[in-house]
Amino acid sequence: MSQQGGYVNLSARSKWLLRGADRVRYLNGQVTNNVRAATETRSVYACVTNLKGRVEGDIFIHASAIGDDPVLVVDAEPGLREPLSLRLERYIIADDVELLDVTEEWQLWHAFGEEATQYHEMALPESAHRAAAWRFGLEGVDLWWPVAAGDPPLAEGMRPPLTSEELETWRICAGVPRWPNELNPEAFPPEAGLQERGMDYAKGCYIGQEILSRIKTTGKMPQSLVRLQGNGDAAALFPAGALLFHQKEDGILTKVGHVTSATLHPGHGLPVGLGYVKQAFASAHSLLLAFEEPPRITFEVDILIS
Repeated sequence: MSQQGGYVNLSARSKWLLRGADRVRYLNGQVTNNVRAATETRSVYACVTNLKGRVEGDIFIHASAIGDDPVLVVDAEPGLREPLSLRLERYIIADDVELLDVTEEWQLWHAFGEEATQYHEMALPESAHRAAAWRFGLEGVDLWWPVAAGDPPLAEGMRPPLTSEELETWRICAGVPRWPNELNPEAFPPEAGLQERGMDYAKGCYIGQEILSRIKTTGKMPQSLVRLQGNGDAAALFPAGALLFHQKEDGILTKVGHVTSATLHPGHGLPVGLGYVKQAFASAHSLLLAFEEPPRITFEVDILIS
C-alpha cells in the first residue's frame, strides 16, 4: 500500500461553507495555518486552538464557488460537527461571514498514492470538484461529489475502498495524528509535530498564537508525539491508554508518557502505535510499557526515529 496507496470514503466528516467578503480574513484569525494559501486546487491543513494554544479541532480548507459566490470549504472529523460549529460561530461578530453546515449535501472521497491518478482523471458532474490534500502520509486528492449526483463511479482497475479499520492501521503506521487520539484539548499542535504541515508562524494573529509563538521561541514543550514499536517480547497489541515508563540506572521506573493509538503492523505483525512522552525522553531508544501504575509487568517498546 505504501506505493500503490488507496482510496477511502470520508463522507461522514463534518463539512461547512464559509461565504461573505470577510471569510478569508475571519478564518485566518481562527486557525494556525495561512488560509490565504488555500486554493481551488489545493487544501490547507490547520488546527483550531483555544486561547491557551491547545487544540480544539483540526480541519482542511480549500476555496471553491457556489454559482458566482466564492466560498471556503472546510471539513473536520465527524465528532467535531457540533463543537466546531459553536466554536467558529462564537467569533463571528461584526464580520461579513456566514457559516453553513453542508455535511449531508456532499460526499467526500480521498485517494492517495498511485490511486490518486484515477481521481485526477475522472470526469466530474456539475458542481463536483477536487483538490489536492495531504491526509494520510502521502500526497492525495479529495473528490467533493454532490449527494444528489449519486455515488462516484469506480474507475477501471481500482480496488475496493479501504475499510475504516484498514485506514486506521495505515494512519498509525504513517505516524499521522488524529482527533481525538493525539489532537485534543490536552495537546499543543507542535507537540504533535505539526509545525511544518499545519502551522504558519508568519501569517499574523490568531486565537492561541501568542502561546504557540512562545513555544517556537523557547523550543520547550511538555510532551512530544513519537512512533512506537513493540519488540519481540511485546507480541500482543498494546492498547491506547497504556503507560510508558523510563527505567533509571537504579532500577526505579518513572512514568514519562502514554499510548494514544495502537495496531498490529500488517507487514511484520508487531504492535505499533503512537504516544506522547515527556520531551526529554522523545529521543530515547526504548521505554517500558505497562498497563497500571505502579507497573507490575512491563514490555519493552522502541521509539522509531523515522
